[in-house]
Amino acid sequence: MNFPLTFGLNKTGLPLIITSGKLKNLCFLIDTGATHNFLFTYVYEHFKNEFKHLDGKQSLMCIEGHYKETSIIEATFNFEGNDYTSTFSVLDANDAMGQIQEETGIQIHGVLGIQFLMDNKWTINFDKQIITDER
Repeated sequence: MNFPLTFGLNKTGLPLIITSGKLKNLCFLIDTGATHNFLFTYVYEHFKNEFKHLDGKQSLMCIEGHYKETSIIEATFNFEGNDYTSTFSVLDANDAMGQIQEETGIQIHGVLGIQFLMDNKWTINFDKQIITDER
């Protein structure tokens, strides 16, 4: 199945997807440079009963370039009629995301990194600006 990236690219210049289902209308940035997936703290606090809490914490270099210790959760969301699951680090990134929201008018709720793309067998065709679900 192919999903166009044109919505986010046209609106913001960023590859974005919007979820449906229980975690409806969450906006995720697809970041092929991110080694981990991130869900931002304010989203986690709002939907915390929807996530599976995993034991342990991770120390990661985050968006601002500093190391932070993060909680780990497993999240499932629906996109284009299919459920997708992966682990996420819960991160407070209000400063970095606030700047993007101010510049674009779009609130981003998390980042889907390489881990998500591999877990769910997504490939990105940058020339055609589409994601292909190869499951």
